[in-house]
Amino acid sequence: MTLEGTLEADVSTDGVDDTVAFEFTVTNAGSTPEELQFADAAKAEFVVEDEGREVWRYTDGRAFTQMISSERLAPDETATYGAEWPDPIPGDYTAVAELRARETSCEARTDFTVPE
Repeated sequence: MTLEGTLEADVSTDGVDDTVAFEFTVTNAGSTPEELQFADAAKAEFVVEDEGREVWRYTDGRAFTQMISSERLAPDETATYGAEWPDPIPGDYTAVAELRARETSCEARTDFTVPE
């Protein structure tokens, strides 16, 4: 399996509705189609770390529909998954996104700053 991931973090701080929006893009960099199997509606996990210490996890406190589903990625095709961290604490962080597909792994990281 040849999946490659990229992660973007878009910090929005207007003083009222501060958020960090994450966009995790998974690309099939191989020459054959890839079938991604998911056990529930949460297809990707997003974690925010401060020097290796977890400060936020997308799936904490959330319930997801329990349903088996699949996505097929042709060669060079991408799938994008998103999440939003509401009311982020100012600081320097590393975001980690991980595909939650069965028997498949793909991860991406990016550093970002939430200003004071």
